[in-house]
Amino acid sequence: MVRFRILLADDHPIVRFGLCSLLSSHEEWEICGEACDGQEAVEKCRMIKPDLLILDICLPRMNGGDAAREILKDNPAQRILVLTNVDSEQVICDCLQAGVRGWIFKSDGIDDLVAAIAALQQGRCMFSASVSNLIMDGYLRGQRIAPTANEARRLTSRERQIVQLVSEGKASKEIATLLGVAVKTAETHRSNILRKLRLHSTAELVLYAVRNEIVHVQLPAVANTRQPGNGHARVRSHRLTEDFLTSMPRDGDGAIRLSPSTP
Repeated sequence: MVRFRILLADDHPIVRFGLCSLLSSHEEWEICGEACDGQEAVEKCRMIKPDLLILDICLPRMNGGDAAREILKDNPAQRILVLTNVDSEQVICDCLQAGVRGWIFKSDGIDDLVAAIAALQQGRCMFSASVSNLIMDGYLRGQRIAPTANEARRLTSRERQIVQLVSEGKASKEIATLLGVAVKTAETHRSNILRKLRLHSTAELVLYAVRNEIVHVQLPAVANTRQPGNGHARVRSHRLTEDFLTSMPRDGDGAIRLSPSTP
């Protein structure tokens, strides 16, 4: 029997362990590898060439959305199922634009996940009811932002990755090591990004990363209050994001310590 080979990309070991245990119980499916960050997911897709990548959006080093774009640029036929807590219309639409054809929330049922994997195995698209409703609500309201209108598109893939690493609190030396470049090159990239975006500090760059969903943070409960009518309205989200970031501790350089893997 030729098994359907699945690569798991999630930065939580317990989640990966649970998925391995669940999916390995299906005779037709085989877990061929694991990745704990977006960059590793890109590299292992190139090396292992799985039949399916199950990908979280909130990943360190390179977020899942950017990783999906890199993977699908190299191999447009790669099947990707997003399994995440992120319920942003913009992020979903960006991933659909890139070629992602499956999306399940971690709050959905196991049956939804199994059905999604089976659908992608057969070459079909699959979105859970929650995701379909989210997309449809945005379409009916006429508020969906075209992916090309997103200001973050002004940055290259490498620049977006550097913005994410800076937002994670990485210093230039750490960024240089992770990307395999000279420290001076990393510092030049960082300066060019600030100049391109017309920003003047690390704090402003972090706020830009959150606003453009390069990194994700969990906002206070009121920011995610669900309201009747559209089912997913976010109340005062931008102002609450700024207040939330302002209250966070900073290091000696004024950088905010963020983890993009916050669910």
